[in-house]
Amino acid sequence: MSEIAGELARVRSAFAQPTLMLLHQRQAPVVITIFREAFGRSNSPIPTARLHTQVEEHLAQARQAGETDVPVGTGKEVCQRWMRGQWLVRALDESGREVYALTSHAQQALELVKTLTRDRATLSEHRIATILGTVRRFNSEANPDRTARVTILNDEIARLKAERDRLVDGAEMVGATEDYMVEGFTELLSLVSALPSDFARVEERFGQIRGEILAAFRAEDRPAGEVIDDYLARADALMTATQEGRAFEGAFGLLRDDALVTRLREDLTALLEHPLADGILGDADRAELRGTVRLVRDGLDRVLSQRSRVTATLKEYIVSHDVARDRELEQTLRQVESEMMTWMAETGPRATHDVPLLPARMGIEHLRERFHDPADDVLPERVTRSEPGGGPPSLTELKAMGGPQLGDLRARLDAALAALVPPDSLGDMFGSLEQSLRRPVEIFGLLHLAAAREWATADGTDTYAAVRPDGSRRTFAVPRTPLPDPDLSESEDPT
Repeated sequence: MSEIAGELARVRSAFAQPTLMLLHQRQAPVVITIFREAFGRSNSPIPTARLHTQVEEHLAQARQAGETDVPVGTGKEVCQRWMRGQWLVRALDESGREVYALTSHAQQALELVKTLTRDRATLSEHRIATILGTVRRFNSEANPDRTARVTILNDEIARLKAERDRLVDGAEMVGATEDYMVEGFTELLSLVSALPSDFARVEERFGQIRGEILAAFRAEDRPAGEVIDDYLARADALMTATQEGRAFEGAFGLLRDDALVTRLREDLTALLEHPLADGILGDADRAELRGTVRLVRDGLDRVLSQRSRVTATLKEYIVSHDVARDRELEQTLRQVESEMMTWMAETGPRATHDVPLLPARMGIEHLRERFHDPADDVLPERVTRSEPGGGPPSLTELKAMGGPQLGDLRARLDAALAALVPPDSLGDMFGSLEQSLRRPVEIFGLLHLAAAREWATADGTDTYAAVRPDGSRRTFAVPRTPLPDPDLSESEDPT
């Protein structure tokens, strides 16, 4: 039952996500259809007024077609409900216009519906070959054995060389079958369709980080530098630790390489010009594949724009924020609130008090005559060591200023326990040590060694007469720690 309950909780959490909530409702076919018609395959943002009009027109056409499960209300009201469902988001574009855009949840739902509407083979030679090739390439890049990697590369080089020599010698070219091309185009379209939702998730994550940064700045419970460091760490983790971030970095690296972009365009053009492509791909699929590079560029631009907004928010807050002024205003408002509560506690429910519209003029008897002079903020002269023979301290001086000498104390402690007449306590032993081992810090060293050996303290205190490195003396009262009797410890039978 525990495994079933755990799995049920995970499934419920999945159904609680906006993606499945959109697909699970009765009006899902109409909503998905409107999203596909309004935003198209490129998923470009739409001005708010235009989308309101489009939604009203699409809903009216759906009612005329006999559809009963249609959202009610004006286009603005329907879009606002979709925003509350986290399927639409409203933002400002580069020109300052208010636009609507699909969230990553809505794009994921559109991608799922698009995948289900395509004809897809369950098993084919292309899919098996793709799996084998992916596993082989993955192993060649991830195998920790150097010899294994070299062997894989040699085999691949030999295979490619043999195929090249065969084609150069005029051998017959083996063409791809129609099933192979169908499966290949289907997988390619599926990969391209997943790009917008991946970019949208990265964009939404930056938007969430921006809101959290503003909230942290307003709370003022952490220094501004710490908030900025946290943003930089989270932005770096977003790009390296998440699947969407790694996809964004890969796409960004692709667009920085002109040779890769050119090769991608050439490969797509060659595939679209294949003799079998006309019977497999429709006009919409061809347009989607031809716009792959533009799709990646648009997604990158939106993510970079959102990241620039976060950076601009940080800069604007750091430059314009005045912590002292905000705190002064907050204190004033709290004082006004306190006075108001005091006045309400002492008066009746119908009491009134005349408050002037503007505060009275303040009489200032003296104005500041001397203002800040940058010449006053001059660093003091460097401190030079004038005493003769000044130089770096010796090793003996450094040891005298350092911590307890645990090695020497441990040796003295072992010698005291092995003596014919050992001291009664740590205090007696400390008094018998030489002056260099009776610094105040050596007391902590002896107590540390006693604690490590699990020696218990007794009632009363011992007097430790310590000597500082400069010769001054000081007396400390420390709980008495008796030394164990070596005869008793040796006679104890551990069994």
